[in-house]
Amino acid sequence: MQFYSTNNPDLRVDLKEAVIRSLPADNGLYMPVSITPLPDTFWDKWQDLSFADLGYEVASHFFQGAIPEQDLKAIVHDAINFDAPLVELNESISILELFHGPTLAFKDFGARFMARLMAYLTKDDDQELTVLVATSGDTGGAVASAFHNVENTRVIILYPKGGVSDLQEKQLVTLGGNISALEVEGTFDDCQRMVKACFLDADLAKKHNLTSANSINISRLLPQSFYYFHAARQLAKQQLDQLPTFVIPSGNFGNLTAGLIAQLMGLPIANFVAATNLNDVVPRYLADGNYAPQPSIATISNAMDVGAPSNFARMQNIFGDSWDAMRENISGLAFDDQETREAVKAVKEIHDYTIDPHGAVGYLAAQIWLEAMPEARTIILETAHPSKFIDTMDEVLGKGTTEIPERLACLADLEKVAKLVKPDPQEVVDFLSE
Repeated sequence: MQFYSTNNPDLRVDLKEAVIRSLPADNGLYMPVSITPLPDTFWDKWQDLSFADLGYEVASHFFQGAIPEQDLKAIVHDAINFDAPLVELNESISILELFHGPTLAFKDFGARFMARLMAYLTKDDDQELTVLVATSGDTGGAVASAFHNVENTRVIILYPKGGVSDLQEKQLVTLGGNISALEVEGTFDDCQRMVKACFLDADLAKKHNLTSANSINISRLLPQSFYYFHAARQLAKQQLDQLPTFVIPSGNFGNLTAGLIAQLMGLPIANFVAATNLNDVVPRYLADGNYAPQPSIATISNAMDVGAPSNFARMQNIFGDSWDAMRENISGLAFDDQETREAVKAVKEIHDYTIDPHGAVGYLAAQIWLEAMPEARTIILETAHPSKFIDTMDEVLGKGTTEIPERLACLADLEKVAKLVKPDPQEVVDFLSE
């Protein structure tokens, strides 16, 4: 299996190079040379497979024999050991709960798969692997959990000071061991820029054997495609004729790109709706064809506070840089914090369902989509457990209304260990050399 750069279609690297090096030297993003539809034999049995077996079948087709069958099956089964149930709110809206993993966020799918894949690809290497990752919320916690105490691996997480919730932060800064945290006096975009700068320094990347766990890494996206298949078959079992419209709370747009990969592999999907907060660079692009990254704006749906989404390059690549082609398949809608708060409250009052601020942005987008397409069947990706944003939930629904699972509550009193740094790539270089 080979990969090329979105900035150079003639470049060719193998699976290990794409996954371990994460970012091409030309600052593009890796994409597989080919993504082909799954065979009829898959569709004959997909309804009856376990979630892990479904993921294995998709991964096996994607990797085209690059990993031996039994090794790949072990990776998928060890990573995907929790469910993603589809919860129906009404006949038009369902919620895909992606927070049943160990850190209560959808990032567990990608992080757990990536940790096991990287361990497999580097099992014969002598040099320690350094995982460098920027987070706007849940990525860091999922990566920390997935890589904690993995031999011959260290993890350095960059996160914006004041830009993640208290419990999200505790997931980054309390594990210790091979996990270190850098608290950046800036935004997520600063964190992402610092990480990219390190990867584009070829000597630094080689010296420290750098790899990324952000969605710039192609191995993060494949396992996220699994749950699109899983959601669609749960909907199909209801014996409905409508194809699903996926409504995706979006920040760095890795989740939506994973859906596009599922679609390229043959999953029938009616439409995608990208739902953002005030960081609306992609909805604005879909409206007028002008892509204009901007400094990120802090909101209560903090994991989506991204002003320059990395995966937009992959989206453009998939659609051949055609604005018309992209907007035929993807619609974009944006909402502010007050609208988000009202949606959290409305979902609780109308449906007796507790939705987090990111899912609430998706709910708002679904409502507008259904006004124009009343026959549509929407699936909102609920990306994190609402208790991860307990201050907002208490403010909107009342203190004590949102239950905090024990595996999150137990972090509250643990000591924070993080180094405060300026938004300068040299800070990371110095930390790597310590």
